[in-house]
Amino acid sequence: MAGELGLWYIPPKSLDKYIEDFLLPDTSFRIELKRAINIICSFLKERCFQDTWTPVRVTKVVKGGSSGKGTALRGRSDADLVVFLSNLRSYQDQIDRRSEFIKEIKKQLEACQREQRWMFEIKFEENKWSNPRVLGFRLKFPGISDSVDFDVLPAFDVLGQLSRDLRKPNPKVYIDLIKESSGRGGEFSTCFTELQKRFLKQRDTKLKSLIRLVKHWYKMCKEKVDSLPPQYALELLTIYAWEHGSKETYFNTAQGFRTVLYLIQQYQQLLVYWTVYYDFDNDIIGDYLRSQLQKPRPVILDPADPTGDVGGGSRWRWDRLAQQARMWLSAPCFEKMDGTRVEPWKVPVKQTPYGRDGFFLFHESIETFPTHSLSLQCNHHFHNELPKEEESYCTIL
Repeated sequence: MAGELGLWYIPPKSLDKYIEDFLLPDTSFRIELKRAINIICSFLKERCFQDTWTPVRVTKVVKGGSSGKGTALRGRSDADLVVFLSNLRSYQDQIDRRSEFIKEIKKQLEACQREQRWMFEIKFEENKWSNPRVLGFRLKFPGISDSVDFDVLPAFDVLGQLSRDLRKPNPKVYIDLIKESSGRGGEFSTCFTELQKRFLKQRDTKLKSLIRLVKHWYKMCKEKVDSLPPQYALELLTIYAWEHGSKETYFNTAQGFRTVLYLIQQYQQLLVYWTVYYDFDNDIIGDYLRSQLQKPRPVILDPADPTGDVGGGSRWRWDRLAQQARMWLSAPCFEKMDGTRVEPWKVPVKQTPYGRDGFFLFHESIETFPTHSLSLQCNHHFHNELPKEEESYCTIL
């Protein structure tokens, strides 16, 4: 029922129940996953580097990925753990020394398993890269019904300890990132995991459910079609669709889903970015952003990392995903009881002098971008405390 045919035939009014019954992780799953993550986090912080010849301090361990953002799917027992290390003092250090720390983490996990075989079983993923970015392994704990897949990624702690009310990092963070990332867009996105989490974590529950539905659909597409864009791009498109098309706590799930499929079909026109954590005010960052926004479309910038374009232009087969989206428009899940089809929200996808809903957009023939006060586009005001849901500055051109 939870497979492709199950979703295909679900009536629009029943999509929320479909998500609840088949896609939301159940309570026991969440408890088991949390326990497994806590065990590994404690190992990384308290034991892993205690016996090394060079003092190594773990400044923090951040849970990333779907489990960290609160959008995990049922049955997907996986966790991304970003380990921030005091010994990584620059972006270049992260490249040069990450393999060293990955080897040490693996060595210590193997030693721990030998000493306390009763505690867990571990199986490492084969890694063919000479300078791997990640240590992947599968753990099975007594008392936990399913094994848990972990990806552990060492990273440079460029952000330090973030305060709850932080709005934007110091511009120097992104200036240094831009200088170090020449030709390596997104290479250091792990350094900004906490900001990626903030961008999504505090969204409304129903928006997270829509993201789960889109991810489930994407997973089915990926089983049939290869070279698709990254899942993160679909998550960001879903957020964009809601920001521009609804912004309501309670909305029509079928309409939101239909809007995401519509945006995917318009991939050749998509130019999506946010100015939550970086903007055009600084000359170096602003010039870089303008160069990013003039790349071949689709362009979808990581809201936490301006070097990360998860749209990727022609890097991925958006055409294949668009073909799947067009096919799904005939699915019964978009057919209302009166026989009419669910319409998407009115979300702009082309540059026009003035976009819908009061958003100022830029004319296609002029393709220029602002140097100051982009925040005026979205009627967003700063407050001293972070609200429950962080509204973004977002533009699609």
